[in-house]
Amino acid sequence: MLPERDATALEDMLAYSREAVELTQGRTREDLGRDRLLVLGLQRLVEIVGEAANRVSKATQAEFPAIPWQPIIGMRNRLIHGYDVIDVDVVWGP
Repeated sequence: MLPERDATALEDMLAYSREAVELTQGRTREDLGRDRLLVLGLQRLVEIVGEAANRVSKATQAEFPAIPWQPIIGMRNRLIHGYDVIDVDVVWGP
């Protein structure tokens, strides 16, 4: 059984990831250039997923090796700390 904090963080990762997918349904990369709220919303959802990933203990992360923990957390850090040089192609990417 997972620690409650880890379970909550994993649930948040899933919920906010799903919300990001819903937000981008039917949208294209070109829509990012035309819709500032789409960009800001997507960025924020990715930040939250990364923050939740960072809160998962190393032990629990090791139980889920298929999840790319460091890239997820790294993306959050880049969005938060490099807000002025964000490449929306990277945010939109696979």
